Amino acid sequence: MVDYLKSKKLIIKNEKLAIKIIDTYSYYAVVNTYKQIFKDNNKNYFPNTNFMEIYYLYKFDKNIKIIFLKYVLEIELKIKGIMANVLAKNYGLKDYLNKLNFDRFAKRENINKIVELIRIEIDKNIGKHQAITHYYENYGFIPPFVLVKILSLGEISKLYGLLKQSDRQEISKIFSINDKLFKQILINLTLLRNICAHSDRLFTYRSKFVISFKLIDKTYKIDNNTTNLYMLIKSMKLFLTKNDYNLFVESLKKEYGVLSKSIESIDTNIILNIMGVPSNKI
Repeated sequence: MVDYLKSKKLIIKNEKLAIKIIDTYSYYAVVNTYKQIFKDNNKNYFPNTNFMEIYYLYKFDKNIKIIFLKYVLEIELKIKGIMANVLAKNYGLKDYLNKLNFDRFAKRENINKIVELIRIEIDKNIGKHQAITHYYENYGFIPPFVLVKILSLGEISKLYGLLKQSDRQEISKIFSINDKLFKQILINLTLLRNICAHSDRLFTYRSKFVISFKLIDKTYKIDNNTTNLYMLIKSMKLFLTKNDYNLFVESLKKEYGVLSKSIESIDTNIILNIMGVPSNKI
């Protein structure tokens, strides 16, 4: 692989280190996933591009995934807690999964699927999850504040989308946004979380699930009707405390600062542009 990269005029100053990186993280994960930004339209590497620059971009993306995941998990905990409280308050601890408690305009098939999915998750966790087992064996039901512990963010997103509008609004109001915007962000946070958890490339994030970003930033120009990483960063501000959001942004800026000092063959502002960051600012 090293010989092949050298034949493509990629500079490799330390072959032993390059081999170690490829052996540790795989050629596909590092080179195939991050090389494109270092190539021209003819698919040739830009002059003076070296292997370590590709690795530094890989490392940058890996590090910001860790940062994003930390704060998405915080948001996930908040959303789960609020949803559980709303369901318990409005429908009690036992009957909140009654199909009459869902949006009457939603497809019955989708409601049946989410209820069945939830019941399967409960059955899978009896005897494995301490709280689920405790409530099932001692009370014969699983209250919502215990249920949300075993549901993924994706499952929470689907459940939210099928609740009555009044319930969706009660939940979204906590964050001072409408239920439609809340649902749009929740879907994107689910995609983001999956990328972070499964080691896919993050900085190029694009989603067809468009966020009504004008409600967040009226001046921002959205390209091609897609949601990019910058839009998600700003959306997460709605769910985090001011201190947490500032720490989140500063952590991202720090990683970008390290990257910008490590790469010389390209202008790292290109990376910010891909992320959707306007004028060098998050």
